[in-house]
Amino acid sequence: MPQSSRRDVKPPLILVVDDNLDAREMYCMYLRHEGFECIEAADGAEALTLAREQQPVLVLMDATMPGVDGWQAIQQLRAEPALRGIAVVMLTAHAFEEHRRRAEAVGADAFLAKPVLPDELARHIRQLLRLV
Repeated sequence: MPQSSRRDVKPPLILVVDDNLDAREMYCMYLRHEGFECIEAADGAEALTLAREQQPVLVLMDATMPGVDGWQAIQQLRAEPALRGIAVVMLTAHAFEEHRRRAEAVGADAFLAKPVLPDELARHIRQLLRLV
């Protein structure tokens, strides 16, 4: 029986959610460079649809977006049994401690304040994926 090669292993899928197109593209470009697969959503509603369809292992979620914001989207992810196991990193310009506590309260696994250095982002993602 042949052993599976590294090429047979599908890279972990990460969903990047941000209403800023440039931010989404930048994060996805970096994540792909780091060996991840990446899909994008412009708001929380689109993120929930993609999470249901694609089952990413991790979501990078902006907080403030039109329509369904990041706080609401995380609460909805945690409310659905099929999506509960997806790791979520709140990635936001809201850097106050109250925002960190709110992110924890809605179910985020980690909280990073923008701007975040690419190496720091990759380190947090890798740490979380070991837990998933």
